[in-house]
Amino acid sequence: MNADSAPNVDMATMWNGPGGDHWVTHAARHDRALAPYGRAILAAARIAPGDRVLDVGCGTGTMTRAAARLAREGSALGVDIGQPLVEEARAETMAEGGPANVTFERADAQVHPFPAGGFDLVLSRFGIMFFDDPVAAFTNLRRGTADGGRLAFACWQTLLLNDWMLVPMSAMVEHLGLPDVVGPGAPGPFSLDDPDRVRSVVADGGFGDIELAEEAHPMWLGTDLDDAVGYMEAHPIARVMSEGKPPELVAKALVSLRAALEPHHVGADGVSLGGKAWIVTARAA
Repeated sequence: MNADSAPNVDMATMWNGPGGDHWVTHAARHDRALAPYGRAILAAARIAPGDRVLDVGCGTGTMTRAAARLAREGSALGVDIGQPLVEEARAETMAEGGPANVTFERADAQVHPFPAGGFDLVLSRFGIMFFDDPVAAFTNLRRGTADGGRLAFACWQTLLLNDWMLVPMSAMVEHLGLPDVVGPGAPGPFSLDDPDRVRSVVADGGFGDIELAEEAHPMWLGTDLDDAVGYMEAHPIARVMSEGKPPELVAKALVSLRAALEPHHVGADGVSLGGKAWIVTARAA
C-alpha cells in the first residue's frame, strides 16, 4: 500500500487527472473496442430482472446502463474513483434518456461503505485491477454482496498475450526506455493476469465457486493509422514514457510507433490488434 494514509492515492491521482481525461475523450473508442468483452461479462453475470447490481470502475457507465436495462425491476449503481468519469457517465445517461434505475457515484470500492448485503451482483469491465490491496477490495465488495450473490468481471491476461498494448509500447521503449515499473501485482491493467493470483485474492476476499474462462477479441484502436497513432501517443502509459525525454527521442518513438501499427491497418476496419482476457465468475460464500 502507498505510504500515504489513504489507499489508492496514485490511482486516484491518475483517474482524476490525465488518465480520466484520456478515458473520457476516447470513451466511444473504448466502448467499441471493449464491446465483445462487455457482452461476455453480461452473459456470464446472468442478470435477473430484480437484481441489484454494482458496477466497479464503471468509467463512463456503458456497462452500468446495460446492466440496468437487464435488471429492469432492480437497480444498477456505477462507482468509479475518477470524478471526470462519473460526471461523464451521468451526462451520457441523461443524453440517452435513462435508464431511470441507474445511478453513479464517485467512490473507492476498496474502502467505500457499501450497504451490507446490498447487491445481488458485482460486475466490472476491466475496472477491478487497480487496487493497492486487492484482498481488502474484494473483502469490501463481499460485505456489500448478499449471501449467494454473484461476481462477474473481466481482467487482462499477461501483457505478452495482448498485442494491443505490447506492440505500440515495445516500439516506443526502443527510444524512450521502460517506464518506471513496480513489482508484480501492483495496481495496473495487468495486475490480475495470473489466474492463480486471481483465484487467491477473490477467495481471500470471501468468494467461492471461482471460475475463469478465456476471452479473446481484437482490440480496435482507430479508424486509420493517424487516428490510432494519436490515440496511443496520448495514452497515459505513453505520456509517462515520454515525460522529460528529449524531443528528438520522442519524435523517433512516434515514428517507430507508426511503423509498428501500420501492418495492423486493414482496410475500412481501421487498426486492430489482438487482446486476451479472463472472464471471472464467483459466488459470495
